[in-house]
Amino acid sequence: MRTQHPTVRLDDLTDDFTADPYAAFRALRSRGPVHYVRFPTGDESWLVVGHEEVRAAFADPRLLNDVRHSADFEDDGLYAVGRNMLQVDPPDHTRLRTLVAREFTARRVQALRPRIEEASGALLDAVAADGHTDLVAAYAYPLPLTIICELLGVPDLDRPAFRAWSTKVVALDRPEESARASQEMGAYLAGLAEEKRQLRDAAESDLLHALVRAHDGGGAGAGGGARAEGEAGEGSGVDRLTPEELLGMAFLLLVAGHETTVNLIANAVHLLLGHPEQLAALRADPELLKGAVEETLRFESPAPAGTYRYAAEPLTLGGADIPAGARVVLSIAAANRDPARFPDPDRFDIHRDPAETRAHLAFGHGLHHCLGAPLARLEATLALRILLDRFPGLAFDGAGTGTPQWRTSLMRSLREVRVRW
Repeated sequence: MRTQHPTVRLDDLTDDFTADPYAAFRALRSRGPVHYVRFPTGDESWLVVGHEEVRAAFADPRLLNDVRHSADFEDDGLYAVGRNMLQVDPPDHTRLRTLVAREFTARRVQALRPRIEEASGALLDAVAADGHTDLVAAYAYPLPLTIICELLGVPDLDRPAFRAWSTKVVALDRPEESARASQEMGAYLAGLAEEKRQLRDAAESDLLHALVRAHDGGGAGAGGGARAEGEAGEGSGVDRLTPEELLGMAFLLLVAGHETTVNLIANAVHLLLGHPEQLAALRADPELLKGAVEETLRFESPAPAGTYRYAAEPLTLGGADIPAGARVVLSIAAANRDPARFPDPDRFDIHRDPAETRAHLAFGHGLHHCLGAPLARLEATLALRILLDRFPGLAFDGAGTGTPQWRTSLMRSLREVRVRW
């Protein structure tokens, strides 16, 4: 979108924005909480970097998720794969979220604990005799993938292909490859949904089968209904998914349901190994594990930014006048390192006061707060506990392995974490 606003080039503020975006965020915050920027990819938008302003923006009804509110939406296109909760606003967002919310309640998530523990143990069994591994490839990636694929009903044989697709989908530096992977995954999901439809009268209980039922008018949820009291009944449209929504929901749950958890587990291990005094404290007091997970979410947020917002009308945010139709990026990573909210924010410290740490915005805020947050927290907590219990001598493997190699600026994802025990 053409603009008359001064544009800050983020790659002028740091040697490598992907490796260290925090230097750029600090420089921007010193000038104010909201700026018009050009990302290293060449894209331009308003960027919000202050914690108070990011939190407020998440809940601001004038900032909408639907790309059709963008001044450039004809150029941006519509949806990569289907139409999902992160790309719509109420009332559609409310309807879509209601359809899957029951699958991510605290009770449902806790019921997955034995399966997560079993899968974690099996993955570590597979590499234990080797004495070393890449923790991303061997553990952090396959564990969340296993759980979310089982929830959705993706067959075992199809999971390697999904893993390859999801890695490419979030690669902003390779847009053509990302678009091709999205198309291939979309075609696969459409075919899988059709297979579920043929089995709709069978005793299926996975989430994708439930979404197919919702699309066909058979109610939502694996149990056959997720309507709140007083909502309209079956077939009313309240509990129905359009074909685009069915595809979009499956795509969102598969990618967002595992990619961010992969990053959370890998980032936590990397940070703990890089801060041996913190790791020693955790081993001495396992009660610190919950704090370690929350501090990782704050310090290296797995998803550094929320999805694009679009100004439905002219508005002022953090002293910046944002025109109607403008694209706005809410920087979770910057907000979680804001010294106005977190003392000494660039210090990784698992001993932080829980009330302080929980102010992080790693899972967003407001209507779009991540539905999968309880599952991500449980998976990361169990994965870390089992890993540290199994390998008391866990350490970086080889010289230079403590230097992080980040894969993309869209996700705070490590290429590898080489460890030995």
